[in-house]
Amino acid sequence: MKISTLSKKETTALVEQIRLTWPPDLVPKVKTFKSFHVEQGKFLLQASNFMAVQVRHTLILPFLGMKDALNQFPSVHIDMGAVKFVCNGAKVMRPGITSIELFKKDGIVVVKDHAYQKALAVGIAMVDSDIATSMSTGYIVDNLHYVSDKFWEASKAIPRGDA
Repeated sequence: MKISTLSKKETTALVEQIRLTWPPDLVPKVKTFKSFHVEQGKFLLQASNFMAVQVRHTLILPFLGMKDALNQFPSVHIDMGAVKFVCNGAKVMRPGITSIELFKKDGIVVVKDHAYQKALAVGIAMVDSDIATSMSTGYIVDNLHYVSDKFWEASKAIPRGDA
């Protein structure tokens, strides 16, 4: 895995990108990020007490290991029958959802299991929550980072320190 320390300019650009889609109190105050190359165009970003997943040049999601941060994002809860599919990267479909918090289309949404409230995935809302509530079928969340994916596995090889 290729590791690089980003310049102050690159770090500032990433923090600005995070600021566009994350709750304001979660935007990190960092001088530099370490970037771990997971695959073409996809990176794990690490700073002290902070870890994120860059899935596209313009999209940075919270890492599933950041439990406190994940609680600041809207979520959907899925029934236990949908867990194995979500943990294999499937999009979250309306029939598997048991509850929905308020979110906007294209916003970051955390997917949690209904029984234990554990974060299983992070994705982007494909519709507004009010539309999702009225739907009986269809995709609700595009699953972009999930337990056991390449980011999750790569993170196991990263010394966390205080992250």
